[in-house]
Amino acid sequence: MTRTLASAPIMVLNGPNLNLLGQRQPEIYGSETLADVAALCAATAARHGGTADCRQSNHEGQLIDWIHEAREHHAGIVINPGAYSHTSVAILDALNACDGLPVIEVHISNIHRREAFRHHSYVSARADAVIAGCGVQGYAFAVERIAALLDAGAR
Repeated sequence: MTRTLASAPIMVLNGPNLNLLGQRQPEIYGSETLADVAALCAATAARHGGTADCRQSNHEGQLIDWIHEAREHHAGIVINPGAYSHTSVAILDALNACDGLPVIEVHISNIHRREAFRHHSYVSARADAVIAGCGVQGYAFAVERIAALLDAGAR
């Protein structure tokens, strides 16, 4: 079955500490909250006739379980793995099992202008695109890109 935004939601996953958006280091991550991100993703998906299923966990195993779920029931994945970007081969392996599913990696800050350890992301090896440094607007860009990939039949 070919999934479209009309038939399956986009899963938007947020990793550790993203529940603290708007409170934690606003000079880096801005003042928008995770609820603002969810509303932005929902509005962007709706413009393309779809929905966004937004989730957050501080636990690597939970994120992996949700990736497995997305593999079966979602049209694509937008993922901000937070610090797991730089450490989790397990998340990479789960994403690699999502054959044919578009995956867009998002980082609110420009990770390449930060500490050297943040310059490498395991997730990027699987991502169809990486959006960094656009603030929470990067999530809207990611949803738009998934819609474009699905519309073009690129996946």
